[in-house]
Amino acid sequence: MMKKAKRNVGKYEVGRTIGEGTFAKVKFARNADTGESVAMKVLAKSTILRHRMVDQIKREISIMKIVRHPNIVRLHEVLAGRTKIYIILEFVTGGELYDKIARQGKLCENESRKYFQQLIDAVSHCHSKGVYHRDLKPENLLLDAYENLKVSDFGLSALPQEKGSPLHTTCGTPNYVAPEINAAEFSCPFWFSPGANSLIHKILDPNPKTRIRIEGIKKDPWFRKNYAPLMYREDEEVSLDDVRAVFEDIEDQYAEERTDNKDGGPLLMNAFEMITLSQGLNLSALFDRGQDYIKRQTRFVSRKPAKVIISNVEAVAESMSLKVHTRNFKTRLEGISANKAGQFAVVLEIFEVAPSIFMVDVRKAAGDTLEYHKFYKKLCAKLDEIIWKPKEGTASSNLLRTMTC
Repeated sequence: MMKKAKRNVGKYEVGRTIGEGTFAKVKFARNADTGESVAMKVLAKSTILRHRMVDQIKREISIMKIVRHPNIVRLHEVLAGRTKIYIILEFVTGGELYDKIARQGKLCENESRKYFQQLIDAVSHCHSKGVYHRDLKPENLLLDAYENLKVSDFGLSALPQEKGSPLHTTCGTPNYVAPEINAAEFSCPFWFSPGANSLIHKILDPNPKTRIRIEGIKKDPWFRKNYAPLMYREDEEVSLDDVRAVFEDIEDQYAEERTDNKDGGPLLMNAFEMITLSQGLNLSALFDRGQDYIKRQTRFVSRKPAKVIISNVEAVAESMSLKVHTRNFKTRLEGISANKAGQFAVVLEIFEVAPSIFMVDVRKAAGDTLEYHKFYKKLCAKLDEIIWKPKEGTASSNLLRTMTC
């Protein structure tokens, strides 16, 4: 009998992993007191210490506490366990702006203007607090359930009073760094309106002295069309005492935390987790990889035993010259990115969503998002024989509809 591993961190019930990077995992969690869904960023203290990231992580947490704005992902609180640090964040359900652009090809001008206005509002608020993000790109701009923009990932942010003049250091993602590192030679597509074209040229001016500033952008005619600044009340003065307390004992020795899943079987996913995995109450996306593949986090369903799924994934990965690491029905595939510029990594995790029905959750852990999309389509093609495709009208195809009734 496969059992679901139950785990709580303070008042939060911890669920599946929804994101994974080199130094941290992000898990879905639920506030047991209020029922609110949150994202829990989990960092191992030993990893932070080993990679000398104490100051960087402490800065990121402090910055996210300082910059509270409707268009910035909210940091609720920070908790510390014996071996882990838990950053409790707002759970944003609409995915990345990158995925929306990739899915639609291009956005209409009015929609683009709305996102740009919200981005400028968020950036302006950050600057008013003395915070500079330095890694703004579509992957770090999330959308909530109401299609409102949320700025995330302040890992490269800087405060002007920091030593070493960090604002003069080149950093961030190469395709999104400030224009002065190059000649800023570019042209706008023919469908851009004159107003948009003009503003973009002012923003991408390679000369920082003549480049338009936030105040100028807000006065620009193209920007001001349908612009309605958000009216919100600033919270009381933010205290960083809890952040300092979390990092007080960081240099102690840490033992590896034990897992609660001792029987070695795939985790069971309950109905609440399945609902939050999809948008709204429509669970059809869980079983339809065709409409889901464009997202960074993707999934397919199989009726084969979990061990058979794992063996097939491992065989396909080896045929693609990827390194394979499997533990507790969770597999990490690693290789070199297509442009040989860095590492490419994918994590696959198996969940039992119903008796003898398994969902394989696939997510990018490292590398380019577009490369991941191509990889996922290729993976599904090679695993076609084990992917479940119920016939329309059968009891199986109606399973999810029944669950939402």
